Amino acid sequence: MAVKWTGGHSSPVLCLNASKEGLLASGAEGGDLTAWGEDGTPLGHTRFQGADDVTSVLFSPSCPTKLYASHGETISVLDVRSLKDSLDHFHVNEEEINCLSLNQTENLLASADDSGAIKILDLENKKVIRSLKRHSNICSSVAFRPQRPQSLVSCGLDMQVMLWSLQKARPLWITNLQEDETEEMEGPQSPGQLLNPALAHSISVASCGNIFSCGAEDGKVRIFRVMGVKCEQELGFKGHTLGVSQVCFLPESYLLLTGGNDGKITLWDANSEVEKKQKSPTKRTHRKKPKRGTCTKQGGNTNASVTDEEEHGNILPKLNIEHGEKVNWLLGTKIKGHQNILVADQTSCISVYPLNEF
Repeated sequence: MAVKWTGGHSSPVLCLNASKEGLLASGAEGGDLTAWGEDGTPLGHTRFQGADDVTSVLFSPSCPTKLYASHGETISVLDVRSLKDSLDHFHVNEEEINCLSLNQTENLLASADDSGAIKILDLENKKVIRSLKRHSNICSSVAFRPQRPQSLVSCGLDMQVMLWSLQKARPLWITNLQEDETEEMEGPQSPGQLLNPALAHSISVASCGNIFSCGAEDGKVRIFRVMGVKCEQELGFKGHTLGVSQVCFLPESYLLLTGGNDGKITLWDANSEVEKKQKSPTKRTHRKKPKRGTCTKQGGNTNASVTDEEEHGNILPKLNIEHGEKVNWLLGTKIKGHQNILVADQTSCISVYPLNEF
């Protein structure tokens, strides 16, 4: 059962982040921002002027009390010990911001917005140094790659995933998830198979910097490997019965958390598949028609539909949680030395699930 953190918000929580020192922050609809202690006690609260939804929150790794928050078209920089007063704010995006990402050297902040643009803000000089415009619809998620401060990946509701280098204004590599999916399929389709387009909602990069995952509206989870100036899909599997709203690699691992509009949260271990591909790279072959299979968690009553493809291999869920609410945000973090999953959903509470066995 989940522990519920309450008393911090009165509207649905949209985003979460944790500092290295155990502080947590959450943003909600209506401009609400709350800081939390490790025991789930609200430590501070503010409501931004204009009451725009707080869509992304991000702690500075080097200065754990510094917090970045996006609300509407604005990025605010705050001291988590005194949320009422902003240290700084930037208005560089033309439409609502959906996601923030800091690079590892913490001199650059990326903000992805509804126009499809990604603004790259130089935090030292306080100015935009790049405006990356290639998504033709909402850019839903952006992430700098660990250990590569000039490289980032993005995805959007145009069903495209992109790899960027800040040395260029255009993407190094683009894939269209829907087109790739259509190419993979052969033979007669099952009813409803193509009803949900592969609108890409969330992206997460593993700590190694070369492996990243994308979750999409078609219920599929895709894992890619960066190979120089291009990427290749390592795995693609049906993770949820409805859209995948969140993907999140746990730190220093290939354990991947996914959350969906079906109210389910799943933990996948991609390590064996990723390592297998690393050790024995093979030429890409024509994909065979997917074979569908169902795995039931031992001792439980939850099912997870998985796809066993000849090229992508088979990945089974290590853990299924029937959360029951559409997942807005997932965060894997240590609280008091123990790994936990924090979940934001359509309610005003934050749910905390222990991950003792991992």
